[in-house]
Amino acid sequence: MLLQIKDSGELIKIVNVQELIDPTVESIQAQEQRGQEEQSPESYQKESLVFPSGENLPRCWVDANYRNAKAS
Repeated sequence: MLLQIKDSGELIKIVNVQELIDPTVESIQAQEQRGQEEQSPESYQKESLVFPSGENLPRCWVDANYRNAKAS
């Protein structure tokens, strides 16, 4: 799965999708998508990521208390 870094617009490939959808995990391992060689995984904060379309990640992926918090 590919996501985009909000600030730079660079694409990253998620190493473990289970980390991504777990709302208790704040940072995930991913690889930058540049050049033809596979890049080493790095840590990225979920709050700095969006889908390539520009949409934010689902709240249930980033907030463990999403069911208890009031909708904004």
